[in-house]
Amino acid sequence: MAVTDQAIDKLRAMIASGELRPGQRLPREADLAADLGLSRSSLREAVRALSLLRILDVRQGDGTYVASLSSESLVDTLSFIADFHQDSSVLDLLEVRRILEPAASARAALACTEQDVDDLRTILAKAGPDSPVEELVSADIEFHRAIADLSRSPVLASLIESVSGRTQRARLWRGITEEGALARTLAEHRSIFDAISAHDPDLAASWATVHVAGVESWLRQTL
Repeated sequence: MAVTDQAIDKLRAMIASGELRPGQRLPREADLAADLGLSRSSLREAVRALSLLRILDVRQGDGTYVASLSSESLVDTLSFIADFHQDSSVLDLLEVRRILEPAASARAALACTEQDVDDLRTILAKAGPDSPVEELVSADIEFHRAIADLSRSPVLASLIESVSGRTQRARLWRGITEEGALARTLAEHRSIFDAISAHDPDLAASWATVHVAGVESWLRQTL
């Protein structure tokens, strides 16, 4: 497990056990890092990830607090983290995505119209480097769904929709915990789009493979 994930797991355990309660302020960064046996940089990354999930509330000039949510809500969100790290079946789904999505991208490059290209461009514009991770993942899902539809194969589009939806949690967690993941996702989307708009099926398939393989490679290391 990556160092940041270890830090997240330790904070998660403190909240789940009740050692840190809803509304409670976290100890000073230096003290908490020492207590948990973490570097301060790893702790900061863990705090950032948990704040994006609204488990922690970072208040500038005041400190970091456990979110004032019900214990049930906190446990539900924390269960998401625990379940994710124990669920290796998503690797199988990503392997299938790596087969299906390049095929859909290649077909889309051959079949797309100028209006289709404009529609894809509009989807790309919905998320940028400063967008919240949840917003980027939403745009990512819409982008891949649109390409699947452009394959003009309802069966292929249906298969991709089924598989892609079940990998959403992994994509969200990568965006939260891996440095540079959001920027790479945006750049790879742009490369897939450029290949499709140029009606180059081989290049579109190649970039789609790179894109999905990146998530798969990250997840293998994480699990």
